[in-house]
Amino acid sequence: MAKRTIVTLPGDGIGKIVLNQALRVLDASGFEAGYIHGDIGWEFWCKEGNPLPQRTLDLLKKYKIALFGAITSKPNEEAKAELSPALQGKGLVYSSPIVGLRQKFNLDICVRPCKSYKGNPLNFIRRGKGNTIEEPFIDVVIFRQNTECLYSGVEWTNPPENVYQALKSHPRFAENFGSVPVNELSVSTRIFTKKATGRILTAAFEYADKNGYSSVTVCEKPNVIRETSGLMWKMAKEIQKSSFPGIKLNNTNIDAQMMWLTKNPEDYGVIVAGNMFGDIASDAFAGLIGGLGFACSAQFSSDGIAVFEPTHGSAPKYAGYEVPIVNPVAMIESACMMLDYLDEKTIAEKIRKAVAEIIMEGKVKTYDMMKMTGRQEVIDYGAASTIQMTDAIISRIR
Repeated sequence: MAKRTIVTLPGDGIGKIVLNQALRVLDASGFEAGYIHGDIGWEFWCKEGNPLPQRTLDLLKKYKIALFGAITSKPNEEAKAELSPALQGKGLVYSSPIVGLRQKFNLDICVRPCKSYKGNPLNFIRRGKGNTIEEPFIDVVIFRQNTECLYSGVEWTNPPENVYQALKSHPRFAENFGSVPVNELSVSTRIFTKKATGRILTAAFEYADKNGYSSVTVCEKPNVIRETSGLMWKMAKEIQKSSFPGIKLNNTNIDAQMMWLTKNPEDYGVIVAGNMFGDIASDAFAGLIGGLGFACSAQFSSDGIAVFEPTHGSAPKYAGYEVPIVNPVAMIESACMMLDYLDEKTIAEKIRKAVAEIIMEGKVKTYDMMKMTGRQEVIDYGAASTIQMTDAIISRIR
């Protein structure tokens, strides 16, 4: 009898490919679960006018845990053009289903680990003293607020009169944009709330405390974006002082962080940021450990719903290859994060150990690890396919 049920959300493009490989690894590891498919992504936008059907929301509400592959998103006009003829002209507007999942279930805490694998040829290196080559070990965990900021979806092109008048009531807007015709304006809002900001900060401090990290770094821009970034920095100082005095609190501006992450990435442990800057910082740090083929993530709500996904996109140009070439490690690592969440830490560590051994050995490498351009013919030049990399990992598990 299966111990639990996991909702699988393959989505689009390579999401379907890598999710299947992660399930193979979970089966080989001895993890016991039942899996139920959920419809999500571009196919359902085109056929139904809804990339996130209610039936899928019902599944996640019932079973509470999902493994997610990837989705394709396109600009609004392109999305409308691909609707089935029966749905054309009905006023349907495309919105990202993964953003929809986050907002409908308040998946406000996003955790993105970026940790080096020893022996990975894509690891970041730098010049040290005496023209030596250094390869710093990177172990950064980014906490990204997942539902607010510029991703909240509160925006307008040609804003309505009540919004326009509200904007004009701000002296800075009136001075700099008050003479701009309203039909030439596009406005996106950056929204932070105390509740959500407090939750992501507390989660970051708790993780640091539990896992032995000595510091938490707030990565925002409070010197310029004073109200929103300023709120996060102010609350971080209050939470650190009242509840986590033993953990050092640092503050870096997002632009400076992009410089410092290639100067001394080993100095950072837990980083916390709003939605946009957290997205930027996590992709930047992922680049230091080999790129998005190694970048995993988890998203959590306050009422026990959790979604685990790689942070790469759907890469549709790779999805049609006769032999899939994409790196499955990010998806497999995301499955390991799910195992941690389910307190199956022994199985998670067994899988991570197998991945680490294959990478360290260096005999099986996907095209990205061989620094090749992603084309079908990389297989002819020695790159491992997606399935071959998975097979190698499974062989070590067994």
